[in-house]
Amino acid sequence: MARTSEGPAGRLLLGLAVLLHRTVTDRAAKRRLEHWRNAVLRAAYRRGVPVEVLASRTRLTQRWVRTVVTGGKPPPVDEAA
Repeated sequence: MARTSEGPAGRLLLGLAVLLHRTVTDRAAKRRLEHWRNAVLRAAYRRGVPVEVLASRTRLTQRWVRTVVTGGKPPPVDEAA
């Protein structure tokens, strides 16, 4: 049975990322929570949640989410055939 992008672990991690994203306030707390949010986004992505869903639920741009899930490196470029 293939894993789907809406698996329970992925959905739970996505919910946690949304919660962390929406509760950031001051600078120190913001840095800490953004670190945790990014870690949770990466974990949800590894569990099969697509970038489009992560971006729409956290209200971040797809470009930012792709940067986060690749660990700060620019996303790989697809070559034209």
